[in-house]
Amino acid sequence: MNATLLMASPDGQGGSSFSLIMMGAIILVFWLFMIRPQAKKAKEQKKFIEGMQKGDKIVTIAGIHGTIYKVNDDGTIQLEVSPGSYLKIERSAISLEWSNAANKAATTPAAIK
Repeated sequence: MNATLLMASPDGQGGSSFSLIMMGAIILVFWLFMIRPQAKKAKEQKKFIEGMQKGDKIVTIAGIHGTIYKVNDDGTIQLEVSPGSYLKIERSAISLEWSNAANKAATTPAAIK
């Protein structure tokens, strides 16, 4: 039997309500798998940037590793990349994921060969 015949009611309105339900389901799945995780990640990034303080080891989006020397009020930080060498960068240039990965690698003991 044809699938469209099973979904349609005698007045012909069954197909449009089914389409509406399917469109709603697609939007729900899109929200669950795309929008919600990105919003959660953005919230974590914002919390991480607001909680930075002197002495934290971070990695910038460009891959520069360093230690926070000073947190400025104008939305920038002083990053010490080597002893006595400082860079002034925007807070938004800090990568949460790379900083967490670098800090995890620094605290994990090296594998014995």
